[in-house]
Amino acid sequence: MTTSYSEITHNGLWKNNPALVQLLGLCPLLAVSGSVVNALGLGLATILVLVGSNIAVSLIRRTVSDAVRLPVFVMIIASFTTCTELLMKAYTFELYQILGIFIPLIVTNCAILGRADAFASKNNVPASAVDGFMMGMGFALVLVAVGAIREVLGHGTLFADMNLLLGPMAEHWKITLFDDYPGFLVAILPPGAFIVTGFLIAIKNLIDAEVEKREKAKKTTPVVKGSKRVRTTGTIS
Repeated sequence: MTTSYSEITHNGLWKNNPALVQLLGLCPLLAVSGSVVNALGLGLATILVLVGSNIAVSLIRRTVSDAVRLPVFVMIIASFTTCTELLMKAYTFELYQILGIFIPLIVTNCAILGRADAFASKNNVPASAVDGFMMGMGFALVLVAVGAIREVLGHGTLFADMNLLLGPMAEHWKITLFDDYPGFLVAILPPGAFIVTGFLIAIKNLIDAEVEKREKAKKTTPVVKGSKRVRTTGTIS
């Protein structure tokens, strides 16, 4: 099974985006995307697990029988999830406490198991690594977009508490967009996450429909042949 890297990238970031198209992993997306730092933390953790599990599955794809394929994939994903959890405990403990149960629950993310079974088990290591990274990146970008919108609407700020993930260098990254902003409670509650995600899905569908419409218009546009120059002789009365 061969797929070009450009197609893998396009699938992961747009055409087959886990959050906007496959609608997988929505539980953590809706639960922890109340701010940019939470969304980015979970997004990076998901990328690490996706890339690691895809590489491992690709390495053993010819040695694992179909009878135990899925349990082995789950064990691999659980191992990388545990490693990611330990890393967050060691270096971003406060953010780990905020994200709570949703870090170990990465192992239940159907998008990760789906990529292991549908792609990594049928392709070589480089392609599987790129697929894992792009799928994780597509998921993380949606997470950050939802987190940014909810943080702006809910608190009137952007990039607050980024030091929880990036350390002291990000202590002053907070941007206050509205002074004396009373806050919009619905935006930071689960209903707000549903609404924002729904709008993002609708926008993507509108863009896809417009692109498809333009492509069809190009195919159906009749070709107008250029006029030929005719040479005449004699006198025209």
